[in-house]
Amino acid sequence: LPTGVRGSAGPAAPRRAELAKAKPKSPFRERKFPLGAARPHPAVISPQDPTLLIGSSLVATCTVSPDFPLKAEDLYWTLNGRRLPAASYAALGPSTLSVALARLNGSRQQSGDNLVCHSRDGGILAGSCLYVGLPPEKPVNITCWSKNMKDLTCKWVPGTEGETFLHTNYTLKYKRRWYGQDNTCQEYHTAGTYSCHIPKDLALFTPYEIWVEASNRLGVAVSDVVMLDILDVGEPPGGADLAGRGRAGLGAAGNGRYGSPSSSPPGSWCGAGSARSSAASRQRSREAPGAGTGFPTARFPRDSHVFLGQDDGVDVLGV
Repeated sequence: LPTGVRGSAGPAAPRRAELAKAKPKSPFRERKFPLGAARPHPAVISPQDPTLLIGSSLVATCTVSPDFPLKAEDLYWTLNGRRLPAASYAALGPSTLSVALARLNGSRQQSGDNLVCHSRDGGILAGSCLYVGLPPEKPVNITCWSKNMKDLTCKWVPGTEGETFLHTNYTLKYKRRWYGQDNTCQEYHTAGTYSCHIPKDLALFTPYEIWVEASNRLGVAVSDVVMLDILDVGEPPGGADLAGRGRAGLGAAGNGRYGSPSSSPPGSWCGAGSARSSAASRQRSREAPGAGTGFPTARFPRDSHVFLGQDDGVDVLGV
């Protein structure tokens, strides 16, 4: 290059050196680490991601790694982006700063509240998620129905405050009443947020126990057990909205039918008449459809829907 060009770059070099000297050095660049080595975390918060009841108090600590030249006086805390007052801090050592939180409210979001330790210049050193809430409340008002007497869909009403602050998982379980093992429903949200569908493998003339378990970080709550026979449930005529219709009958009385416990819709094939079928009648019906009902024992096509009921007090066998 021409001499003049080389000479023009000369004065800029001292200026760059002066600017580099004047620029404040980041504490994170003070120490060099071997190529490929894992870089240590700047700091650690303890406890990490705690779960607490509403109204609890907490003392958290932020301890800076020895690899970073930061002292306790170089730190501050934020909760959900809001700087916490210095009066709540205490230096527990040269590089450890604590913060005291009293009478905690429920978490603002189910993913947890963000408690963050910062360096003086605003850099994030470490963080912890606070999960503050209540144990789950037991689900109530379980409602079940079947479209073809081969499947079963159930809905329930969750507890109120139990899932307001913490994420709550719901699991619907069922089993044959006397000799079955617990089964877990797999197809959720099929008829709304709090629902599950059992598509097959349900036995006729067999009572089932059904219940819902609610769980979150603070515990587990189990609903009352509902007992029903798939022959006692059905879809309301005309495909009417199920919300509220079956809840009184199934949730309060546990009888697996729509309508109130004391009165079922007139003419309903899954109504009160079927509910009053005796245990002996059910046992006979397991042996052979029609046995003990005044009808001769008969064979029906594989896909037929067979049910027992009453018409004006007289046992009726329907197909």
